[in-house]
Amino acid sequence: MIAGGVPILMYHAVADTPARAARGLSVTPSAFAEQMELLAQRGFTPLTTRQLAAVWRDGRRALPARPVLITFDDGYEGVHRHALPELRRHDFPATLFTSTGWVLGRAAQDQAPGALDIMLHWDQVRELAASGVEIGGHSHSHPQLDQLSDDRLWFEVLRCKEILTEELDAPPVSFAYPYGYSSQRVRRMVRTAGFGISLAVGNRLASRAQGPYALRRVTVRRSTSITEFERLVEGRAVARNFAKDRALTKSYAMVRRTRRALGKVRGARV
Repeated sequence: MIAGGVPILMYHAVADTPARAARGLSVTPSAFAEQMELLAQRGFTPLTTRQLAAVWRDGRRALPARPVLITFDDGYEGVHRHALPELRRHDFPATLFTSTGWVLGRAAQDQAPGALDIMLHWDQVRELAASGVEIGGHSHSHPQLDQLSDDRLWFEVLRCKEILTEELDAPPVSFAYPYGYSSQRVRRMVRTAGFGISLAVGNRLASRAQGPYALRRVTVRRSTSITEFERLVEGRAVARNFAKDRALTKSYAMVRRTRRALGKVRGARV
């Protein structure tokens, strides 16, 4: 394992011409192929989120020498069209965190607004699962979970799990917080719903000390060069590369806590 932790890569859309709203957090198919080739050449061993959790829960088992996790958020169609062939080429497992209300192919009452681009169909999700991609939860409609009431939060987490279980004939083990936002209350709800491991963002390497419900990931963007990508997976200069992101995240966390507190006050006055 890299000194300091495990790189958990966070991808979103994989497309040459993504929708404008999804562009910044997308990568081109050619960039993704180059990144997977680098992992193969450098001797990295990709794991699913489930596999990482199993090793860290069992104190007698060791991780491979160069572990890495390849994760995708939301459920964009390009993960099936462009990423899956590269994963198959290298025999790499990965994890897809799915916002179930954005996946196509269910009844109208299960559809949620807000998807930023063309999304996966459930047939494609099942093919991804059959090809070694772990399917995890990412809420039902992709809200900021830490801003929701308890009832709405429980619906978002539980409905996501119920739909994944119905569609894939097995309950999901892993969860990723939309936007990376969570709180002690959100993490407790996710655990109560039966998820065994959850990922945030944080733009740090993941470590066992972070706990199974707040593991950090590093963001791979359209602007991430292959040189920067190599530094990320090698665990070099991660703090410097994401210094601006961390400052913004810290500031916005204070804003969200204030909003949540004000919402509780308004609710008490009604």
